[in-house]
Amino acid sequence: MTRKQTKSLVLLQHHLKSLRLPTILRECEKIAARCATDNVDHLGFLLQLCELELIERDRRAAERRLKAAKFPTYKTLETFDFQAQPGLNKLLVSELMRGEFIEQRENILLVGNSGTGKTHLAVALGIAACGQGKRVRFYQVTELITQLMEAREQRELTRLKKQIAKLDLLILDELGYVPASKLGSELLFDVISTAYERFSLIVTTNLPFENWTEVLGSERLTGATLDRLTHRCHILETTGESYRLQDAKRRHTKSSSKKPRLTK
Repeated sequence: MTRKQTKSLVLLQHHLKSLRLPTILRECEKIAARCATDNVDHLGFLLQLCELELIERDRRAAERRLKAAKFPTYKTLETFDFQAQPGLNKLLVSELMRGEFIEQRENILLVGNSGTGKTHLAVALGIAACGQGKRVRFYQVTELITQLMEAREQRELTRLKKQIAKLDLLILDELGYVPASKLGSELLFDVISTAYERFSLIVTTNLPFENWTEVLGSERLTGATLDRLTHRCHILETTGESYRLQDAKRRHTKSSSKKPRLTK
């Protein structure tokens, strides 16, 4: 490399750092050598670099969205056991994974017993949405209510609500496990009301709809909540015994079978 070429490379690296193009900075020499070997012209060389930069930016953005979503674990549809849920509409679930329900501002309600895969499906749908460029946030219902009440006490409720309003998809997990206070129910309803036809919700619950009053406390509030959630909504029902309970039984049976038998 000549002195002039060295100087040009140093200047190029400086400019690429200033322009915040780290992938082009990292790959430009390697791609330049390959293009020279393959007799690719300057526009082809530039195109390859720009494509690499865009791919890397998309990857980093997806990672940021996943981190911001605060999923409790990483779950995908590929690891969901549909054989354990024969009544679940697999075709509909696969269709929902494409994310069109978010574009249509539709909701998803996942209803069923504890441990039957509701959270798994909700997380898988959320992760798919992150990969599609959507802003997603996962909350356990009790966690969200606590944050809303604390924000209200600290006079930061408006700021938190604005953050939630910027989402494309809000996942509310485990509605029904812990009854909410009157204030907590009202704050939760306010979030659901704000989401109505503005962004999508996924709600998981172990309670049939007629029992939601046990959690929200008021028939009027329950009715208004269900009215907003179930309008333009996909309802998926999981059935059967808890996966965790089944697994515990299998381990217990396996352990018992290995115990040595006493002989007389």
